[in-house]
Amino acid sequence: MVFKLDRLYRLGAWGAAACMIAICTLITFQVLFRLLDALLVLVGQSRLGISITGVSEMAAYLLVGATFLGLAYTFTHHAHIRVTLVIARLPSRLRVWFEVFGLLVALIISVMLCYGLVSLARESLQYNDVSSGFLSLPLWIPQSVLILGVALLCLALLEALLMAVHIGVRDPASFREATATDDSEMH
Repeated sequence: MVFKLDRLYRLGAWGAAACMIAICTLITFQVLFRLLDALLVLVGQSRLGISITGVSEMAAYLLVGATFLGLAYTFTHHAHIRVTLVIARLPSRLRVWFEVFGLLVALIISVMLCYGLVSLARESLQYNDVSSGFLSLPLWIPQSVLILGVALLCLALLEALLMAVHIGVRDPASFREATATDDSEMH
């Protein structure tokens, strides 16, 4: 399947990559600061005591952001785990409707999750909720990243659902499920 909004999903993947790079950078600097302190103590000097406050908290938020921002891109590039043991044995005419059903269920669950996250972020904003760690970060900020990631997934699921229904109505015999090993449709 060729997704029309692939550039949008790719932006989510770039956001996920930026989160991972930020995690690596934060942890690298934290380790370097500790090594510097250890070296200074080793040569008889006093520690500088440089550290990044709340690095584990930031890394946790960034990891969740990377996970959620990458959902749509991962889905559109067929990298999510799929159990196709039974469905793969069905004829194409029947398999397309199982695909439609699966996409519809996934879309409903994703929309419900997105709605719940929007409600949670509104509540966090209304009550000025902050994280309980060192940073006291307003919780609506990381929750907004979750909303963005799930919203992108909802768009990708909707686009895939519309394509599957189109194939199911027009020419169900031509349906073939794209998998992670199908290099012809991957970019």
